[in-house]
Amino acid sequence: MTSSPVLIVIDVQNGFRSEAMPPSNNPECEANVLRLLDAWREKNLPIVLVRHDSKNSGSVLAPGQSGNNLQPGIDGQHDLLVTKSVNSAFYGEPDLQSWLQAAGYTKLVICGIQTNMCCETTARMAGNLGYDVDFVLDATRTFDLTDSDGNIVRADTLSRITAVNLHGEFAQVVSTNSALAELT
Repeated sequence: MTSSPVLIVIDVQNGFRSEAMPPSNNPECEANVLRLLDAWREKNLPIVLVRHDSKNSGSVLAPGQSGNNLQPGIDGQHDLLVTKSVNSAFYGEPDLQSWLQAAGYTKLVICGIQTNMCCETTARMAGNLGYDVDFVLDATRTFDLTDSDGNIVRADTLSRITAVNLHGEFAQVVSTNSALAELT
């Protein structure tokens, strides 16, 4: 087993900056992700980048479209690139679980886009698989969504609900500053 924390950066792609996307929360998300990446790269700690390859050819996240590309600064030094077409990084290629197990990693630090979708799903699976998970809430963001009754649920509310769902059960919900402080 290794005590090196693995930073998992999920779906920080150009498409999520599209004007076609609904209103979003946390405008500091990408800056916080970059702060985490800078610290991990400076200390030569393991980094997994995850990219969503939509199967819907009209999606801004479809392969071959500029929206599918990782945002500037994200696609630097990394140890593994996982591509997926579902909500969990554990159902991508190459197999994240196999890679983590082969290296003996046990501590995961999760950030990225969308808080309540791919980030939360990956954190839930990681927790269920026995990993020690830190979910860096202020290094995630999401979008307003419409519920089954047609009501808008604001992104800030969705983010808070994700934090409640995860904390203490699947992960520890932390801030970027506290995740960085753990590295010292």
